[in-house]
Parts: sequence; structure tokens; C-alpha cells
Amino acid sequence: MTATGPSAQRIDTSRPHPARMYDWFLGGKDNYPVDEELGRRIMSVDPSAPRSARSNRWFMQRATRWLVRETGIRQFLDIGTGIPTEPNLHQIAQAAVPDARVVYVDNDPIVLAHAEALLRGTPEGVTEYIQADAREPGKILEQAAQVLDFDRPVALSLIALMHFIAEEDGAYDLVDTLVDALAPGSCLVLSALTGEYDPVTVATGIAAYAAGGVTLVARSHTEVSRFFRGLDLVDPGVVSVSKWHPELALAEDEIGDAPVPLYGAVGFKSPRS
Repeated sequence: MTATGPSAQRIDTSRPHPARMYDWFLGGKDNYPVDEELGRRIMSVDPSAPRSARSNRWFMQRATRWLVRETGIRQFLDIGTGIPTEPNLHQIAQAAVPDARVVYVDNDPIVLAHAEALLRGTPEGVTEYIQADAREPGKILEQAAQVLDFDRPVALSLIALMHFIAEEDGAYDLVDTLVDALAPGSCLVLSALTGEYDPVTVATGIAAYAAGGVTLVARSHTEVSRFFRGLDLVDPGVVSVSKWHPELALAEDEIGDAPVPLYGAVGFKSPRS
């Protein structure tokens, strides 16, 4: 496993960071007091936040297992990967297909530090890490092309990422640029925050994030579906992440019946796209 990017970049512990907050919600230790402080504020208005984080993580795991078993895809580009939490995407993919190639992308130096130490793949496969911001799709694609063959299908994974990017920052254009670079037969795996299940709680949480200097955007079903424009959605379409193929869950994944405030879906690029 190698990493591309400025590993010496300073870790900013003065402001909360989504990757470290996500780690805190998942019960991890790779976060700072500023992340825990905002996390506790979020939980004061939404005690179910850790469940949402876990459900989102399990959605990624189910989607990855489904892709490697059902589609023949062997290449993955995971943008906004976050701090490594086992099992991570490459472990799931390479457990089924040892020669799978995985490129992780994140912009937090602490993620880079842990990626160098923890993201170790199979001898047959490739696991790489790019230090880049999601708002730099050209840079990401250029560097990922050193590992992935974009003439063959790639699974583009944007898990709990796009709700940190507003429309005015080009959220839809960013996804379109990435998808346009993919070969036919590729797919988009995406989850994003919605306020449609509990608008008051989500709005309060967004305000808490904003007070901590973090942009957070809740999108409607129609707005999340727009990310999949021109793609063929896998059944059941755009649904709460807890409702996406729960039969694929492992025994220890306590998904439950209640929806969580994140929509998720998988969409494929057809030969005509």
C-alpha cells in the first residue's frame, strides 16, 4: 500500500472534521476533543446519530458485497473514505476477489496517516490512497488512472460525502464529471443525508454543524435521485440506507426496521450513457 499526497500536511485540531466525527460516532479513537464536542452536541438533539453512522457503514458493506458477487466489477474508487474502520471496502472486495483494485481518496491528513498503516490489501490486488479534496475531480481521476483502468468498469463510491458539498460548490457537476469518466458497466454507489424522515431534528443538526464550521446539506428524494441521472438504478432504487437489500446484512449488523435519515442507492452506466 502506498499513498499519494503530502503526508506531512498539518492536522488541524482546532476545527471538527467530518471524517473524525464519523469515527467518533462509530466508537473509534482517531478523533480529537473538538470532534467529540460537536458529536455530543449533535447527539443532544439526535440520539440516533450513531445508529445512522453504523447503518450507513453497513450499507457500504452490503453494496460492496453485492457488487463483487453479482456484477463482475473488480475496480473501486472510494472518495471520502474516512478513517479506516474494519472491515473496509478493500477488505470486503478482496475477500471475494483477491485481485480487486481499490483507490481510496480523502482530504484529511489523519486519514492519510492511518491509511499508510492500515489499508493493506491482498498480494494479488492493489490498494492505494490519494490525498485530495472531493472538489478536485480532475486531480482524482488523473491520479486514480495510475491504478485503475478507466476503460473497464469501476464502482464509484461516494458514501456519506455529498451532503458536505452544497449545490453552489458544484455538487451535481462534481458527480457528473466523475461518472462521465467511467466506462459503460460502471456504477455509482452513493448515500446522502435527507430531512424527509425527521425534518426538525435534521435541521437542528445542520445548524449545529454550521456552528462548528462544517457545511451540511439535507436533500430530498428527488434531489438525491438527481445524482443518478442517466443511470439505471438497482432495485429498490433510492431508499433509506437501512432498506437497501437488508437480506445481505451479516448476522451482527443490527439494522432494524426503522429508516435512518440517509438515502442510498446503486446505479449503473449503460452502454448508451
